[in-house]
Amino acid sequence: MIKSNFNVIGVMSGTSLDGIDVVYVTFEYKNTWRFEIKQAETMAYTNEWQHILKNLVSYSSDKLVQIDKDYTLYLANVINNFIKKHHIKHLDAVCSHGHTALHQPEKKLTYQIGNLPNIANLLNTKVVCDFRFQDVEFGGQGAPLVPIGDKLLFSEYQYCINLGGFANVSYEAENKRVAFDICPVNIVLNYYVKQLGFDYDDKGEIASTGTVNKELLEELNCLSFYKETPPKSLGLEWVNTHIFPLIDAFELEIKDVLRTFVEHAAIQIAHIIGSDKQKTVLLTGGGAYNTFFVESIKQRSKTKIVIPSKTIVEFKEALIFAFLGVLKLRGEINCLQSVTGAKKDHSSGKIYLP
Repeated sequence: MIKSNFNVIGVMSGTSLDGIDVVYVTFEYKNTWRFEIKQAETMAYTNEWQHILKNLVSYSSDKLVQIDKDYTLYLANVINNFIKKHHIKHLDAVCSHGHTALHQPEKKLTYQIGNLPNIANLLNTKVVCDFRFQDVEFGGQGAPLVPIGDKLLFSEYQYCINLGGFANVSYEAENKRVAFDICPVNIVLNYYVKQLGFDYDDKGEIASTGTVNKELLEELNCLSFYKETPPKSLGLEWVNTHIFPLIDAFELEIKDVLRTFVEHAAIQIAHIIGSDKQKTVLLTGGGAYNTFFVESIKQRSKTKIVIPSKTIVEFKEALIFAFLGVLKLRGEINCLQSVTGAKKDHSSGKIYLP
């Protein structure tokens, strides 16, 4: 008989580098899935790790192998500290995304650090991780992986959008799940606001004082990625190649860069969700706190935007990676062909035992 109750830890580290999200969550299956987040915490990166992770794409393969070993140890320490702090006794598995070092699916290449087999020994528990690798092997993008969670845990919303380093969306269309990266968001906004000495633009207040540069806005909106059909995904390499050089060529004040890029992202998101008052959008991720950005989207779309509880806003991705691990443990599909472009639906991830 397949187990229907799980106590798991979900771990997520995103491209915005604001820290490692860790959740302790219970799942129960009775015809539909239910969950309860018991504990949730973001562990901020040290300055040293922020610097290393920010520059992953520039390291040699030998250097990356060593970083992978070091990061696996670091990640295990973070998770162990979380377990001790919250006195967690009942644990079926730790389900971890790791951190994306390289993501070039067109070359059949994806590399998440922190997923080495010895993490199970370091944690002394079962670990489910490395969820992207198999999908890329099957010809998929290896991303996005969250849509199966959107479909099974948040089915009451017509669109699920996460505003993290990138804005990504998932929704049902013609009886299948469609999902893709819409555009960069915080990976760009945070990069420029840090030049003013801030980690992020609180509530979008700096952006709100800027002026839209129409020429830059037009060039951003004309980037070829936006004309591609899903499945499609974005990575830091794409931003380094296509976004930063384009913006920097205009030599604008930071407030105008932020204002223009908010406008660009709002246009791209509104284009996807349309303007249907009967539909709802679940909006999560750090960008949901950017009041100016959210209002910019609302100005362009009448589709109802719902911002859920703080825990769901901040920890939805960690929650869903916990869920991906549960589905893998049950031998059930957690990766959708319609989303990633792989040759088939499949149950992705590696299971390591201590």
